[in-house]
Amino acid sequence: MCLLGSFVQQSLPLHLLLLDEAPRQCPPPTLTEMANFYQELHSPTEGQTVVRKLMNKLLVFAWREMDHQGGCLLLKDMGISLFIPPGAIVLGRREQVSLALVWDLSDGPSLLRTQALVSPVVACNPHGASFLKPCTLTFKHCSQNPSLACIYSSNTTMLDAKIWKPLSQPGAHMSRDECRIPLSHFSLYTCVLEAPNACDARKWLQLAVFCSALVPGQSHLQLRVYFLNNTPCALQWAMTNEEPYGGRLRGPCQLFDFMGTQGDQYLKLKYISEGWENVDDSSCQMVPYLHIWHGKCPFRSFCFKKKAGTNEDEDNSALTNEIIVTMHTFQNGLQTKYMEILRFQASEEESWAVPPAISRPAPCNRLPPELFEQLQMLLEPNSITGNDWRKLASHLGLCGMKIRFLSCQRSPAAAVLELFEEQNGSLLELHYLMTSMERLDCASAIQVYLYGKQGQSITPSSTPLIAHKTEFSEDLELDAKL
Repeated sequence: MCLLGSFVQQSLPLHLLLLDEAPRQCPPPTLTEMANFYQELHSPTEGQTVVRKLMNKLLVFAWREMDHQGGCLLLKDMGISLFIPPGAIVLGRREQVSLALVWDLSDGPSLLRTQALVSPVVACNPHGASFLKPCTLTFKHCSQNPSLACIYSSNTTMLDAKIWKPLSQPGAHMSRDECRIPLSHFSLYTCVLEAPNACDARKWLQLAVFCSALVPGQSHLQLRVYFLNNTPCALQWAMTNEEPYGGRLRGPCQLFDFMGTQGDQYLKLKYISEGWENVDDSSCQMVPYLHIWHGKCPFRSFCFKKKAGTNEDEDNSALTNEIIVTMHTFQNGLQTKYMEILRFQASEEESWAVPPAISRPAPCNRLPPELFEQLQMLLEPNSITGNDWRKLASHLGLCGMKIRFLSCQRSPAAAVLELFEEQNGSLLELHYLMTSMERLDCASAIQVYLYGKQGQSITPSSTPLIAHKTEFSEDLELDAKL
């Protein structure tokens, strides 16, 4: 059983309680502290994603040593990647490359009321490193109108005071939800929405509801609603923030169309199931407009308690074994035009400690993780000719309807590659497919791995033709897999 005071105190991290205060000025780091910071940042992770707090900065980063063959760094579940093409590094030289997501909200650019932060702050290291060929940095944004979004860069190190300016790099591309930047040298990058007309300035939010488990004998329960940029890394930040307090995401996130009309956001409690009551003085919570517009990842909470006497009465006790809550959220001045309804449900019968058993398919071949990430990076961007993950899916026998279904996944390329793995396809077969698709970049990546790891050479006679086997049945169990 947890008491209300300690529960609320544990549920509100200090850096979020101080959200309304101006950021405190920290003393400049010493040379020893800076050396330790960069040594830790460049500690070998072999491409694996690491979450760590360094110099009071919460960072998500990956590190890898690369040579003239190039390579790819991918921050898992963050929607952020860095591709170093072959030939970008001088032959015979090895470069230690790291890709970092900066979760320190004070590192972002200072914004006007008319500007909105619509992406994460991403750092490529070592700072100032230059390459023979442009590298490609990719990350997600949540602007509804990409033409109004501008990429910013700060040509500083991660520990220096940031000097953010619009990026004048030619070739930068903004798609519907993604920034793709060709880099001639490494620095810090982010994306800002700038719209002269407030009605044109809009960004997508994701509303995420968190709470801890409802256990028998518990008298109080608090739920928290986060107002996040609709990017993968923003949701991962909220999940990381909730971990020390036992908070879990309750159901899928809901999208919200947030407008630059400078209207504050309201969260109103509309319904609580019988046997529970609201502890807070008010049934309506307000989130300042700029906290959302400037991407500060705010949340608001409601705390509920069981009504007195419900535990003594057996019938009433059954009612409080479950709680159902309905909330409305809207932007001030727009509540008659647009409102989202949030529903929350929890019961004592749920078991969070042990996840439910999942039936696993038969063992299948797996691509090497490094190669999987590189192919995912190369196949993910949609090509005008369709010579991307869609063509690979077509070669694997998927019809148009199933390809459209895959396009709704967070990473369609990863889904198609996993589908190939489940068919026990080999690297030689995948190399043949990429060659027949004229995706020589993908074929080269596979060939380099085969030569380097297995010492095999690839010949047409050793490459079985699987493109026309179509042993995929039309009733492939996509739903069960994805």
